[in-house]
Amino acid sequence: MEFKELQTKDKADLQKMLSANQEKLRDLRFKDSNKQLKNIREIRLVRQTVARILTILSKQK
Repeated sequence: MEFKELQTKDKADLQKMLSANQEKLRDLRFKDSNKQLKNIREIRLVRQTVARILTILSKQK
């Protein structure tokens, strides 16, 4: 997701998205360790999304 799209969300939505993306990242890492993951680049995209969400949440404090 783009940074500008995330800025329009409220704190509760961002928290839900953060937990969902962290869970997805965990699953992707397990799949990668078992050599079941075809697109390794997806890990990078999810990590970037998590970082963007954390940045917006820290700015809102």
